[in-house]
Amino acid sequence: MNTLTIIFIIVGVIVLLIAFAVLFNFFNLWFQAVMSKAGVSLPSIIAMRFRKVNPAIIVNNKIRLVKAGITTVDTDHLENHYLAGGNVGNVVSALIAAANANIELQWGIGTAIDLAGRDILDAVNTSVNPKVIDCPDPGLGRQTVDAVAKDGIQLKARARVTVRTNLARLVGGATEETIVARVGEGIVSSIGSADTHKRVLENPDAISKAVLARGLDSGTAYEILSIDIADIDVGVNIGAKLMEDQAQADTKVAQARAEERRAMAVAQAQEFKAEEQKNRALVVLAEADIPKAVSESFRSGNLGIMDHYRMNNINADTSMRSSIADDKKQ
Repeated sequence: MNTLTIIFIIVGVIVLLIAFAVLFNFFNLWFQAVMSKAGVSLPSIIAMRFRKVNPAIIVNNKIRLVKAGITTVDTDHLENHYLAGGNVGNVVSALIAAANANIELQWGIGTAIDLAGRDILDAVNTSVNPKVIDCPDPGLGRQTVDAVAKDGIQLKARARVTVRTNLARLVGGATEETIVARVGEGIVSSIGSADTHKRVLENPDAISKAVLARGLDSGTAYEILSIDIADIDVGVNIGAKLMEDQAQADTKVAQARAEERRAMAVAQAQEFKAEEQKNRALVVLAEADIPKAVSESFRSGNLGIMDHYRMNNINADTSMRSSIADDKKQ
């Protein structure tokens, strides 16, 4: 044989070995499916490779479904979810867990929940084993829900909410944050409607019943099983503090009004002083006109020299009498 024939033989042997290895892999998966009665044919397994589907994932999960007694899901459903980018193994595990717990979960709902980004397996586990949510969430920085009763006393409460997943509302349903917010709102409303804080302390279970009766889980992905008041403490007297603040505010208002009246009185006194100075100036001006009038009377002959002397004597006598009267007073 020449060299070219030897090369062809070697290449052919290598191709046959590769083909045998590939076919053996497919044959191995097919044999597992046949032994498990999964109903996956060898051509279907080979076609999965051309459709860029991992045959091992599809076949293994199909075997798990058959062994769990779930026959409503075929390989096409598994392939479609794989090509959509879903987690086939997680959905299959959720279906098996739901079937074992007698929880109705259809393949379409499971894939929709998985594609929505929710952990379908954790949701099923929560349906079987309810979980407890703290209200308020300590991770958000608040330790208690604060509310004020009608008597003005503040109460600080902490609640624990037991919920389980509602699979039918998991897609599009509100999350845990909504449950915590609604329960907190219900606690505040229940405490605020109580006549006294003592009544709340005597029967904290009334808060749980009142909040639970509101149907707070509507539109959420959970079903509230119970609401338990874990702790309730007495805070400050908000009513007294508000009255004190109001009294201080009234005092400041009264002081401001008194200051306003004082300022008006000072301004009015200044106006009176100005008016007095004005009148004094008018008197001085009038007195300045007296000598002019006397001179004019002398020139016109209406006033004689003897009249002038008599007037001076009267003024002197008046001054003397005034001086004597002042001495007697002292």
